[in-house]
Amino acid sequence: MSRTVFVDGSFVPFEDAKISVMDRGFLFADGIYEVAAVLNGRLVDNEAHLARLDRSLGEIRIPNPYSAAEWTRLQEELVRRNNLNEGLVYMEVTRGVAERDFGFPVSGTRPTVVMFTQAKTIRHAPQAEIGIAVVTVPDLRWKRRDIKSVGLLGQVLAKQAAIEAGAGDAWMIEDGYVTEGSSSTAFIITADKRIVTRPLSNSILPGITRVAVMKLAREAGLTVEERLFTIEEAHAAAEAFITSASSIVMPVVQIDGKPLGSGKPGPLALRLRALYFELAELPAAAA
Repeated sequence: MSRTVFVDGSFVPFEDAKISVMDRGFLFADGIYEVAAVLNGRLVDNEAHLARLDRSLGEIRIPNPYSAAEWTRLQEELVRRNNLNEGLVYMEVTRGVAERDFGFPVSGTRPTVVMFTQAKTIRHAPQAEIGIAVVTVPDLRWKRRDIKSVGLLGQVLAKQAAIEAGAGDAWMIEDGYVTEGSSSTAFIITADKRIVTRPLSNSILPGITRVAVMKLAREAGLTVEERLFTIEEAHAAAEAFITSASSIVMPVVQIDGKPLGSGKPGPLALRLRALYFELAELPAAAA
């Protein structure tokens, strides 16, 4: 059965989904996106994802076409139509269709909205059992990385560098410090069990899973430090991991070809991963 997607107010078969060649998302990367995880047929951390979507749209002055309740209803309908038990819901909003010109189109131009689902093994991802390797690359991106823009060429090049090196992700470096992963938040764990990640600023995306995992860590009595860290400090760390909607908590076991700690997923990273899934699988009212 064909996958169902959502395009500009209608649910349509994947094969029939079309947008204009004059769409500003296509021509200028003039748009915003979000990705929410689905576990057991239920959206996870969705309120936070929708809040970040609204903030990103506001930062580049695209009117949000739906309320949070309307977005949720559409997402849930898309999950239902695709019988998605585990995976991702992708959402994109662009500034709409207009003749190609760098300036904004005339007032009243309708934003383009696209949504689709992707089936993905998240809970029992095989990589989590063995951990992933990361490589480091220069951070080549623009200065507003806090906006979840569809302009992702820097991340594409970083991810491709990781793939060609046989790694699971790339960590981007700026002024000697780790900013974030190509599609994730970077964490290290020191020998005395302090969890370290970069503080929020325009330099990184405010990760939704990042926030949830930091909260879980603090509730479990672990120390979380939001500060800059160098790649040298990462190489000397006891453990490391990344977070994202698609990977949740993914242990890192190698950086730039050098084993980290024991070379196996660390106990604290695995504990945080387990805690996240315990919370996500609670009934909605309890969670």
